[in-house]
Amino acid sequence: MAFPLDDYTGRSGGSRRSPLRDFLRTETGSAAVLVAAALAALLWANTAPAAYASFWRTHLSVEAGTRGLSLSLREWINSGLMALFFFVVGLEARREFDVGELRDRRRLVLPLVAGLSGMVVPVVLFLAVNAGQPSAYGWGAAMSTDTAFALGMLAVVGRRLPSGLRVFLLTITVVDDFLSLGVIAVAYSADVDIPALLLAIAVFGGVLLARALRVRRGAVYALLAVVVWGALVKSGVDPVVVGLAMGLLTYAHPAAREDLEHATGLFRMFREQPTPERERSARAGLAYALSPNDRLQGLFHPWTSYLVVPLFALANTGIPLDAAGLGRAFTSPVTIGILLAFVVGKPLGILGASVLTYRLSSGRIRPPVGWGAVAAGGTLAGTGFTVSLLIATLAFDGTQLQDAKIGILSALVASFLTSQLVTAAISTLPNGPRQRLLFGRAETITDLVVPVDPDRDHVRGPEDATVTVVEYGDYECPYCGQAEGVVRELLGDFDDVRYVWRHLPLTDVHTHAQPAAEAAEAAASQGRFWDMHDLLFSHQGALRLDHLRRYAAELGLDMSRFDRDLRAHRGSARIAEDVESADLSGVAGTPTFFVNGHRHDGAYDISGLSAAVRAAGERAATSGNAPRGASVARNV
Repeated sequence: MAFPLDDYTGRSGGSRRSPLRDFLRTETGSAAVLVAAALAALLWANTAPAAYASFWRTHLSVEAGTRGLSLSLREWINSGLMALFFFVVGLEARREFDVGELRDRRRLVLPLVAGLSGMVVPVVLFLAVNAGQPSAYGWGAAMSTDTAFALGMLAVVGRRLPSGLRVFLLTITVVDDFLSLGVIAVAYSADVDIPALLLAIAVFGGVLLARALRVRRGAVYALLAVVVWGALVKSGVDPVVVGLAMGLLTYAHPAAREDLEHATGLFRMFREQPTPERERSARAGLAYALSPNDRLQGLFHPWTSYLVVPLFALANTGIPLDAAGLGRAFTSPVTIGILLAFVVGKPLGILGASVLTYRLSSGRIRPPVGWGAVAAGGTLAGTGFTVSLLIATLAFDGTQLQDAKIGILSALVASFLTSQLVTAAISTLPNGPRQRLLFGRAETITDLVVPVDPDRDHVRGPEDATVTVVEYGDYECPYCGQAEGVVRELLGDFDDVRYVWRHLPLTDVHTHAQPAAEAAEAAASQGRFWDMHDLLFSHQGALRLDHLRRYAAELGLDMSRFDRDLRAHRGSARIAEDVESADLSGVAGTPTFFVNGHRHDGAYDISGLSAAVRAAGERAATSGNAPRGASVARNV
């Protein structure tokens, strides 16, 4: 009865999800919801402007005894719910910092420099247009990239761009958000109440102390964060910064094998005695196996993507649009300054700083993607929305606020069109220059700690293949069985891919996985590993000893030798080496794939693995590491 736990430790097949659900799980889906909310706000504000304005000015009060807090609905969203959005941004950035591409700290330098330059250059352009005018005070509205829109647009044009651009762009937007929230706190906060601010700082110190003491109760951190938020509201400092800070403090790590085995034991105890106490214990064990970062992202990301940010758009983008207003806006220095800042300043600042850093470091510091992809990322970074609108509402009012909103919305459209033009221009180039512009020559982080050894590993495919796909698997795991058909299709589709199988029997879940692995090794000693491998996956439900002997007989193996090997567990040392290599690479579940040493975290269906193989082949070809000197060829 291991399948309920398999649903937790493995990954479900794609057949269970509808196309709508698949769409909503992507950045494209969340960006589409955000666009729909912005359009709804424009429609509402232009058909019933008085109702729109009065609704968002409605006050909502929360009181406890003699103390309370009263804010308008727009303020609750801008200062309250948006703190959750920045919390999720901080979580994703921390995850990349702990277990993603940014765990190599050298890769932080360029995004930090590019992020800072991508703010300074737009501000300079805005101030150049608004010099000597009161509107110059709103310079903060012209510098911040919207994470949701930038990643959403990247998902739309991302079919032509390398996957490494996402992490590069995410890091830039986090730097952007963090500095922008600092600007809000310093430059756009009301008269500061010093006692309230000191209280917020002291309580945040309590958060740091609880973290140092390794307190794992989420309720403790939630309570402290709410107190910090409330104190910042009272102090006059915009409180959304607390969300980003809490997210950046929440560490991430892969699920450890011992934690998963402990969770398995708790689940089995519940299976034997299904009591409420056992249920709570099993649930806590399952949650404990995941890092706090993973749990909180899974909890809050859907809410912020599909509710919080769309509500923010609905509350803040409603502006009256008429010929006179648009004509005034596009002659206003506020609108012109914001448009220039985002459409010209952002890509110029990011690309220019990247090139300058590369030159000054003599090529030691280079982007994780090619220069064409960096240019495309710069244009995508010109999508200022969330923080820009937030600062605009603090810095402007009246017609200037309307002009700023028109400038921000116009820059969104212009940046998207510019990114499309850049990617389309790159796609017209011949294959060689195009791949160099997209992928560059930066080295990728190798997640696979123990490299493939053709003299030891079980390898299918050409020895000099451009791309190597490594799978850690378990013969009794149903998801590995699903993946086996995908692997066969992958090897049939591509003629320059080799496949490596490494054992990871989950003995706490699958009782027959270890004997099956030993049977495969016993067959390997007689030169028939892959034949036994295929038979075991063809009969996943029949892996008892008598079944294993029958398969050996079908293959015509020396049965006395096969039986001796099984009784002596001669394959167990080899299997233990595979398990140890899995632990070193942070592998805890099956199936887990590595493509050219890089862990594949996407779906293991044919489209997901094919995309990973193509990207790895193109990167290998442009970096000069491809043994055969070309990208992966697909069989026709």
